[in-house]
Amino acid sequence: MITTISFFKYSSNKFWAFTQMSEAHKYFNNNDNVKFYKLLGTGAGNGFLVPDLSTYALLAVWNSKKNAVNFLQESEHSASIRKKAKSRKDFYLKPIQTNGLWDNQNPFKEGIVKHNMNDKIAIITRGKIRLRKQIDFWLNVPKASKAIKNAKGVEFYKGIGELPFLAQATFSIWKNFEAVKSFAYDSKAHSEIIKKTRKRNWYSEDMFTRFIITNVTEKIFNE
Repeated sequence: MITTISFFKYSSNKFWAFTQMSEAHKYFNNNDNVKFYKLLGTGAGNGFLVPDLSTYALLAVWNSKKNAVNFLQESEHSASIRKKAKSRKDFYLKPIQTNGLWDNQNPFKEGIVKHNMNDKIAIITRGKIRLRKQIDFWLNVPKASKAIKNAKGVEFYKGIGELPFLAQATFSIWKNFEAVKSFAYDSKAHSEIIKKTRKRNWYSEDMFTRFIITNVTEKIFNE
């Protein structure tokens, strides 16, 4: 098994890109090689409050790396992305630690691998926000997002989500495990958000997963 997350960037064809949030399900439903997938929008700036209509993402868990590569490079879906998008970037991931649920399941719990201290670490955090907690949660998002984006050792950060304001996630890449550990234990802002999350019970469902990055590919289609 292997997990991939792909980011597609558009300079034109943005309405087409938006329609793929519903239209692209046809490539994944009843696909025996896909064990779990999500079509995701992204946020601009620090978090998700403002949508980034030029960037969309695909998260998927595959039954093998070979099938993942074949789909991401050779499928009808990849052909349509190649024709419409400006670029794509694919991250190949292996889970090293996971807790929680996503749609009443944990798609990353199989195939947990060991990591070296110098491996780059990718992290996905995901939460389904309770309706009655919306205002309280969103008031705290900018501070939390800024803390991650400005953390020492973070190399990439992007808000991703299935449903605007209701089901949100973040994807971040860290220089190594030491950078992750330093942020988790030494960041005052992060500690405060964790305490608030537990005390105020923002989420009806949440998940936290760490991965090692086994490969990254990037392609430019249209300047």
